[in-house]
Amino acid sequence: MSTLRAALKDYLDTRRGLGFELRTPAYNLDKFVSFLEQEGAAYVTTDLALRWATHPRNAAPAYKATRLAHVRRFAAWRKATDPRTEVPPHGLLPQRTRRKTPFIYSDEQVRAVLAAARALPSSKGLRGLTYATLFGLIAVTGMRISEAVALDRGDVDLDEGIVTIRRTKFGKTRMVPLHASTGYALRKYGAARDRLFRAATTPAFFLSERGRRVTTWSTRYNFAWASRHAGLRGPIEGDRHGHGPRIHDLRHGFAVKTLVAWYRAGLDAEREMPKLSAYLGHVHVADTYWYIEAVPELLRLATERLERCGKEVRR
Repeated sequence: MSTLRAALKDYLDTRRGLGFELRTPAYNLDKFVSFLEQEGAAYVTTDLALRWATHPRNAAPAYKATRLAHVRRFAAWRKATDPRTEVPPHGLLPQRTRRKTPFIYSDEQVRAVLAAARALPSSKGLRGLTYATLFGLIAVTGMRISEAVALDRGDVDLDEGIVTIRRTKFGKTRMVPLHASTGYALRKYGAARDRLFRAATTPAFFLSERGRRVTTWSTRYNFAWASRHAGLRGPIEGDRHGHGPRIHDLRHGFAVKTLVAWYRAGLDAEREMPKLSAYLGHVHVADTYWYIEAVPELLRLATERLERCGKEVRR
C-alpha cells in the first residue's frame, strides 16, 4: 500500500468515526489516489488535483467542482502530516448547480410504470413485485431512493402504519405515516418475500431475487426499464433505456401534488410548508419552496393566492 493510499484510509476512517458515511467522497478519492499513483506523484498538488477533477472535459461544472471539493478536504487534512501537500484554493472551480425541472407524473403514468415493473423478467417471481412495490412506496410517500432501499424490516411497522427512516441524506431520523392501502401493499409484498426466503440473511425489507438488499443502482436501472416499457422513454440503440423522467421525479411529484391540493383546498400553503418540509426530510424549508418556482401550475396558484390576499387587504 502506497503512503498516499494509507493516508487516505486514515482520513476516511477518522471521518467515518465521526459519523460521516462518505460514499461518494470515498469513491472519488480512491480514483484520485489511483491517478496520483499513475502519475508517480508522492503528494497532492493543485495542478494534479485540477487535472483530475476536470476530467472528462465535457462533464457538468457541478460534477467537476464536487470532485475538487473532495480533494480539497483530503488535502487540508493531509497537509498536517505532509507539509508538501498543496490545498487547492476555494473558488478554483465555481459550482454552478442548476436543478432539473421536475417531471410530474400523472396518476395514469405512475400506474403504467408500476404495471411495467410487475412484468420485469424474473426467474423466481420476486423481481417484478419488489420493484413495483418499491416504486409505489416512493410515489406515495416522497421518500428518497436511498431511504427506501435502506429500509430494514424493523423500520416498517405495519400494525401502526408507520415507517421509520433512519439513514437519511442528512443523518436525521424521521417517521412517515402510511395510508392503509400502502400498508396493505407492503404487507402483501412481505408475505411473498418471506415465502421465497424463509431464512433471511439480511434485515433488508426489499430483497433481490438473490435474497440480498436491492441497491440504488439496480433500482434506477429497473425503473428505466419499466418507464421505457411504459412508453415514457424513447428506445435507443442497444440495450440501454434512453433518457426520460427519473425515478427521483416520483418524489417531486408527491411534493407538488401535495402543494397543489393545499392551494386548491384554500389552505395557506405557505403556513403548511414546514410540515411538508419535515415530512420530506428537507433540512431547509427553502428546498421545499423551490417547487413553487419550478412548477408552472404551483407558481400560478401561488400568484393567484397573493392577488386574492392583496385585494382583501385593500378592502
